[in-house]
Amino acid sequence: MESWIHAMTQVNGIMMHYVIQGTGPLLMLLHGWPQTWYEWRELIPALAECYTVVAPDLRGYGLTDKPLGGYDKRTMAADIRALVYVLGHKRVILVGHDRGARVAHRYGLDYPNEVEKIAFLDIIPTREIIARMDTTMARGYWHWLFHFQPDLPELLICPNVEAYLRYFFERWTYNRAAFDSETIAEYVRSYSAPGALRGGFSDYRATFPDDMDADNASAMAGQKLTMPVVMLWGANGLIGHLANVLEIWHEYAMNVRGELIPNCGHFLPEEQPTLVLKRLREFLDEGRM
Repeated sequence: MESWIHAMTQVNGIMMHYVIQGTGPLLMLLHGWPQTWYEWRELIPALAECYTVVAPDLRGYGLTDKPLGGYDKRTMAADIRALVYVLGHKRVILVGHDRGARVAHRYGLDYPNEVEKIAFLDIIPTREIIARMDTTMARGYWHWLFHFQPDLPELLICPNVEAYLRYFFERWTYNRAAFDSETIAEYVRSYSAPGALRGGFSDYRATFPDDMDADNASAMAGQKLTMPVVMLWGANGLIGHLANVLEIWHEYAMNVRGELIPNCGHFLPEEQPTLVLKRLREFLDEGRM
């Protein structure tokens, strides 16, 4: 039986759901789309042996409120910072996958003195996705362009949420066995809730202009992440075809390292939990007394 605890608290004007387990330095796990806190289930118990592990549902996702606005990454990062403070901490270690990694990136830029380390899973910065939108990138990121559209995604997907989510769990994975019927049912249930599709798509829609304006301003100011950063990405994931992933991140972080995870698609914590856990522990435990 799982020993984590489910909880709800008010942060930044919304009610946020999170799972918590363990004691020690605060480690925040930020999920991606189309997932919830549940994507971290294989990693939470082991990480909780040394850390206070918190896996929230981001604004618009899971059991967290799904307001009409506030999906720019600056606001979503402020949501998580408020949760950090509610839990009685001032500093945090961030692990972000997919959309959650974009929240972690903004958190690290806006509150650099409050972030000890960041781990990014299977992303490159938003500005780089847009700048590199060639045929190959567009084939992998077509869903961004679709999700940007107002109203249409909800209209077309609502009648068959399961079929839409299954598309990604099949096409974006190398280890398809990671997404068994129970796992898919959990995500389908979450994204079938009132407002859930809109919440996730609003996360994407905030890319223009809010997120891009903020990211461009940071780049123009020469702002980089100053804390240690590790980048892990799947050999068969959305950016697995790029030969210069770490070179890209060196333009955005002063101290970054990482590696490609073999036999893995986009969903690293679920497809390769043992190896991902090992690499995260190596990074997180480095320098600890």
